[in-house]
Amino acid sequence: MKKIIIIFKSLLVIVLLSSFSFQKQKTCSLTVDVSELRNSKGTVQFALYNREDAFPDEHYKKYFKKLTGKIVNGASSVTFENLPEGKYAVNILHDENNDGKIKRGIILPREGIGFSNFESIGISNRPSFSKASFNVLTDIKIKVNIIYM
Repeated sequence: MKKIIIIFKSLLVIVLLSSFSFQKQKTCSLTVDVSELRNSKGTVQFALYNREDAFPDEHYKKYFKKLTGKIVNGASSVTFENLPEGKYAVNILHDENNDGKIKRGIILPREGIGFSNFESIGISNRPSFSKASFNVLTDIKIKVNIIYM
């Protein structure tokens, strides 16, 4: 009788476990291109954000993922791999002196910066996550414009 109960319980556990589908979360890739850099000095920092409270991030500390791209003929490109589906925003720095920080003049940056969905920035057009964000639901490629002040 004990053997029958053990076999029955084992079969019940197998049936219950097999009824749950363990789905692997779909992941995507995001390729980000920049071109028309004013020179080929330094590198390009590509920071990816997935939270409203982290963007914009002047000191590049709150990013979800960050990659550095080499500059070839005034252009650079990186691909963020294995991203969960979701909403993201991109912040880019043409880091001409390779120090990982935005070099500033009195007020404005001296190095090029860029944000997804932005052609220009200004007092009335400040970067925010809601303006810069986009959905990543499949592998996609975007272009970000670099802005020099």
